[in-house]
Amino acid sequence: MKTLVKTFGALLIAAAFTGAALGATDQPAPPAPGHSTSVPLAPDAPSSYIVKRGDTLWAIAGKFLSQPWYWPEIWYLNPEIKNPHLIYPGDTLHLVYDANGRPHIEVERGDLGRAADAKLSPQVRTTPLDEAIKAIPYEIVAAFMSKPGVLNADDVKHGAYVAALGERRVIAGVGDILYARGLTGVEPGSRYRIMHIGEKITDPDDGTVLGYQGIYAGSARIERAAEGKKGLAKLMINESAREAFIGDLLIPETVDIATDFIPRAPTREVKGHIISMINGVNVIGQYQVVIINRGKRHGLEPGNVLTVWQAGDTVKDYGRGGLPARGELTRPFAPSRNLPSEAAGTFMVFKTYDRLSYGLILRAQSDMHVGDSVKNP
Repeated sequence: MKTLVKTFGALLIAAAFTGAALGATDQPAPPAPGHSTSVPLAPDAPSSYIVKRGDTLWAIAGKFLSQPWYWPEIWYLNPEIKNPHLIYPGDTLHLVYDANGRPHIEVERGDLGRAADAKLSPQVRTTPLDEAIKAIPYEIVAAFMSKPGVLNADDVKHGAYVAALGERRVIAGVGDILYARGLTGVEPGSRYRIMHIGEKITDPDDGTVLGYQGIYAGSARIERAAEGKKGLAKLMINESAREAFIGDLLIPETVDIATDFIPRAPTREVKGHIISMINGVNVIGQYQVVIINRGKRHGLEPGNVLTVWQAGDTVKDYGRGGLPARGELTRPFAPSRNLPSEAAGTFMVFKTYDRLSYGLILRAQSDMHVGDSVKNP
């Protein structure tokens, strides 16, 4: 096989999340005799795996590694593969070892992968890009981004908004007309989400306003574009979840999410907190979207993995002998102690802003809550 070239660029390999079909084609591959590696291979890492539809990168990394964010350490790119960004169903991943016992992954192209690497003619693309494997379950993230539960501060400050309602209404619903400011240069037929601005979301570290709770009111379609920078665009509401008001924001109905990233630890030390959860639940579990108070300025990028730490409870320390040894008068004055934090889950960033990021809970060892901390794994 040709010499392999290591790369840390945009790479996509895939595997199903826990519970999906993850079949290995061979028995686990042992390390080369007389050598060891610091890369944390999974105890039952297969020697090869065939990529399937529905697979995601996170789980395939977990199939080969006990700590999936070490994936860049073992992923190598075959030089004959022209498109390193995409991996397709039918491709086979091989776990092999070099002469020093260091493991790495080789990829053997299947039919879809070979078609993607072929030179594309000007007339036709033979392999659609949507056949490529995604890094995380795209449908979960896309559903969140289509009706977000959080509005970032820049959107609230500079975004398009409802300036007036037709027929001098004070509230509007399906079939009603609204007029918006800030929608210049858009085409008739474009669709926008109508979002009511809810409570502030602040950084627990310094009190800075990072965003606002977003309440989905409905969607509207542009009937007539704005004329000039100060002109008003005319829209009709075609879906309604609640009343729309003057001042509501208008957010494009497009999902702007990168999918060509791999799980990896941040390059800088990150310490932050979960500041919001989606869908009004009180307890955070697996595959839920949460927001943290760290973003681009803190070195975070899509694909970065963090560990969620659940804050320990505060308990009374009654000393030796416990509560029975304490007199009734002294019990209320027993000192309080904070139990140590415990690792509760794994969080992957999928979209970043200056001071906050959206991410998906990929693993949940125990329940998580707003206020829990996030740190480098």
